[in-house]
Amino acid sequence: MRKYLYCEAGFVEKPQWLPNCWVNVVCPDNNDFDFLTQTLKVPESFLTDIADTDERPRTDTEGNWLLTILRIPVQNRSADSLPFSTVPIGIITNDEIIVSVCYHDTDLLPDFIEHTRRKGIEVRNKLDLILRIIYSSAVWFLKYLKQINLDITAAEKELEKSIRNEDLLRLMRLQKTLVYFNTSIRGNEVMIEKLQAIFQSSGYLNRELVEDVIIEQKQALSTVNIYSDILTGTMDAFASIISNNENAIMKRMTSLSIALMIPTLIASFYGMNVDIHLEDTPHAFALIIVASAALTALAFIVFRKIKWF
Repeated sequence: MRKYLYCEAGFVEKPQWLPNCWVNVVCPDNNDFDFLTQTLKVPESFLTDIADTDERPRTDTEGNWLLTILRIPVQNRSADSLPFSTVPIGIITNDEIIVSVCYHDTDLLPDFIEHTRRKGIEVRNKLDLILRIIYSSAVWFLKYLKQINLDITAAEKELEKSIRNEDLLRLMRLQKTLVYFNTSIRGNEVMIEKLQAIFQSSGYLNRELVEDVIIEQKQALSTVNIYSDILTGTMDAFASIISNNENAIMKRMTSLSIALMIPTLIASFYGMNVDIHLEDTPHAFALIIVASAALTALAFIVFRKIKWF
């Protein structure tokens, strides 16, 4: 699916491609691929690189084409996968063509387009577009980080009631998500420096916009690091709790086994084929039972005093 967007105090969709308009391609099909490669002459190698889900933020050139790959956050709807992850988006530009290609459907791009319309933002050139997409990605990183923080709090409350594997796996998935966020934000941060070097002498560089993007990126990175530290501490704490609970259970089971060994030992002695000196004693069986119960109760009391129960 592709849209032709022209900036008129915010991006306005056009029915066909115009020079210097933004061609936004999401989840491209064969028709989109043919349009990009045959009509706009976009290098096929760029489209292949963007399709790689593990592609890192970087720049590449071919002829007068510039490829800029960024990582943007997405929310996964599947319950079995990570709640959030990052995917690559490629911005392919030359002197009169601006194309963005993303092989995943995201909430970021529609929100970004709507935001420019609502605020009447003028995107002057291709560098402005790239920087504003980076800025928008930082905003969405922060938005998803707030949801991750709520998920961490909810998982902690569940674990306070009972420690279940599902809750621990939930925390582990959130921890992996934070790792992906951290790596992607750092990669985008490096891209800002590269873009400044590339466009330094072009007249495209808006210093004020660059500073705003850097500030938002640093805030997103700082938030990721804080939540990651909190989650790591939480996981370590629950690991210690699980270990302590296991030790307590083993201690109780050992105490119970020792206490139950006493009547077993007495029964073993009196079950031997030897004289027990109680053959002629009335109620001998009851006396043995009472003695076994008394010694077992004494063992329970002793273990209770030393807090093994």
